Amino acid sequence: MTGPAAPKDPEKARPFFYILKDKDIFGERQKDGTGIQFIYESDGRLINSAQITGNVTDKEELTLLETVEGFGRLVHSIGVSVETDRPEETAEFVFQMYGKKDLYGGGTNLTASLKCDGMEHRIYLSDYRWTEDDHVPGQIKILFAAPERMGKVSVRLFLNDGYEAPPEEEDLVIDMHSEEYCGMISRSLLQLGNPYRIRKAIEKSKAGKEVTLAYIGGSITQGAGAIPIHTECYAYKSFQLFQNRFSTQNNVRFIKAGVGGTPSELGMIRFDRDVLREEERPDIVVIEFAVNDEGDETKGVCYESLVRKVLKLPWKPAVVLLFSVFANDWNLQERLRPVGDLYDLPMVSIRDAVTPQFSLKCGEGRILSKNQFFYDIFHPNNIGHTIMADCLQYLFECCDAAEPARVGTFVEGMTEEQILSEKLSGPAVIGADFERIFLLDKKNRYVGAKIRAGGFASTDMELQSVEMDGNLTQTPEFPYNWMYDGSRLQMPGFEMEITCKSLFLIFKDSGETDVGKANVFVNDVYCMTADPHKNNWLHCNAVLLFWETESRSHKVRIAVTEEDRNKKFTILGFGYTI
Repeated sequence: MTGPAAPKDPEKARPFFYILKDKDIFGERQKDGTGIQFIYESDGRLINSAQITGNVTDKEELTLLETVEGFGRLVHSIGVSVETDRPEETAEFVFQMYGKKDLYGGGTNLTASLKCDGMEHRIYLSDYRWTEDDHVPGQIKILFAAPERMGKVSVRLFLNDGYEAPPEEEDLVIDMHSEEYCGMISRSLLQLGNPYRIRKAIEKSKAGKEVTLAYIGGSITQGAGAIPIHTECYAYKSFQLFQNRFSTQNNVRFIKAGVGGTPSELGMIRFDRDVLREEERPDIVVIEFAVNDEGDETKGVCYESLVRKVLKLPWKPAVVLLFSVFANDWNLQERLRPVGDLYDLPMVSIRDAVTPQFSLKCGEGRILSKNQFFYDIFHPNNIGHTIMADCLQYLFECCDAAEPARVGTFVEGMTEEQILSEKLSGPAVIGADFERIFLLDKKNRYVGAKIRAGGFASTDMELQSVEMDGNLTQTPEFPYNWMYDGSRLQMPGFEMEITCKSLFLIFKDSGETDVGKANVFVNDVYCMTADPHKNNWLHCNAVLLFWETESRSHKVRIAVTEEDRNKKFTILGFGYTI
């Protein structure tokens, strides 16, 4: 009989820092019946994760995380653990590097198969042969054999010799009933404004009549960072709080229309389709584009146009302006606030609520850390979404407690509604040229537009899809599109004669290699080149083609560039004003 084999020498202890620590995950259902959780690490997310989760401040180490080459110099190995309520099951972990030429197919995949029991598995970078196309750390994927598994994941990076990691900092438990927490929530009330329309909706709900809350915005409104996305997002939680507080018969209805990566430039075009669908008549509309509008070509005209469009609806819904925030404490509050000031609208600032206490030390007045609020650099986690919902509910409570008519309302013999009406009939503070904008696609026609699709005769089915309302199933965005599929080389491009004042083109962005660029001409003059790889991920991109003061006839022609004639390009639709 022989004894047990001698154990291996213990591995050298290495410094490490977390990029994910007890991060909530949820296996979103796939077509094949499996589940998957994506955690994106590109576009500065990995660096931000190292900063807010790993407390990394070393500039050299943060810079190394920008590229695969630097990542390999810094990182010795990766420690991964996944924990669910089914520890006997196995999950597949993939840390995917993005390629420079082939974004999704050209990079190295660092993989591990591990039990869902919380035990850590190590991935050694030295075990891999890296590809020539490796470019930047891209995304983490966690794959489950069955869908809708909930759990937590932790990922820490063990460092190569010569690099040091900061000490871990433990967060305090968040007391959401404390005086300090309540004070933080109260700071979010940027302006109570004219509460008349919100108060009217609350009274209607208390009387047992049907009331509808609608939320429109970008990925935060879609629910990004919430696990699961359909019930833990701020919009759903806000709707629930409103219903529990002001409803007598569960008579509150919910509309969620958030689309990731899209600004008010697209929001104003899709508002009728996504919010007013099937003759919906929302009583309160929350508008959240404060972190999405940096690329808005009109610098706020689209935003104010959307606000006025909603305020002028015949049934007079209330509008709430919600200013969310990124992990670098940034939003566009200063640009967009004047819109709320002019129309005396209720405004809620998440930035004003949470960022002042982020700079405080643990135990010295800090209520929660950035790691406890944010899922990544752009999106809140479940706690963050809860805080956003609490901030909105604080506004609703303040409106409910407000006097029926504020002091000074009748100074000039006008009611609150008459004052707002007068503001809406006057000049805009930024601009309102697009408040009467309409969507044009294969389904939504316009008598003033004559279209010859030419080689754009196909329909693209691979579209950005989002979870609408309280549903977990996804709805494709702009399914009634025109696609050039790369096979109609001899056919002419897309041509349209349209009578309008302004025109926005909505086209599909993508990170795939089989899509190409298209040139856009207006009245036979080159206007722009639409490049689906500029943003390099699957979403809807709205761009302004022209903007005039009078409606007249224009000729629009869109043709795939000569070098990309065998590639795809998709026109998702247009937005036009007349």
